Amino acid sequence: MTHPRTLGALELIPALDNLDLLAEPVAAGLRALPEASAARCGVVAIDPDLADTAALTEHYGLSLAVSANCVVVAGKREGVRRFAACLILANTRADVNGVVKRRLDVRKASFAPQAEAVDLAGMEYGGITAIGLPADWPLLIDPAVVATEFVIVGSGLRRSKLVVPGDLLPELPSAEVTAELGKSIG
Repeated sequence: MTHPRTLGALELIPALDNLDLLAEPVAAGLRALPEASAARCGVVAIDPDLADTAALTEHYGLSLAVSANCVVVAGKREGVRRFAACLILANTRADVNGVVKRRLDVRKASFAPQAEAVDLAGMEYGGITAIGLPADWPLLIDPAVVATEFVIVGSGLRRSKLVVPGDLLPELPSAEVTAELGKSIG
């Protein structure tokens, strides 16, 4: 199955044919996937002022249940900084001080500083996504994301979004489907 033609009010186009809408690490990550998998991904240009989840979902008529956020978490062990990316549905929050801290094997885990996350990922703030991350970062994915038919995620740029089948995400390098990663908000 290929990507859907629409998601909410968004008109999607094939991501592989529109790599200019993706940050270079994301485009490289997409090209590295098996072609049949990459062909299932769509992309759409958006107003960069609407890139943040709340504005995006409201303006384009999307549910938080099909929007996934990728957050970068850091911790230190024996003087070495360790990073992980966490992919969770937008209606949840990442269990940074439990699940992620244990996975990184650090005493304290917290969201990576914005400038550092952007620099290391090679993606724009608000656009960091699961595809094309540094190879040494584990990509922790909540099972609810994998169970979602299609999720809208960052493209590495604030001016576009990528739509990816949930079941494709475990195929990504360093991907680990991680139980109880996403905790309900509220």
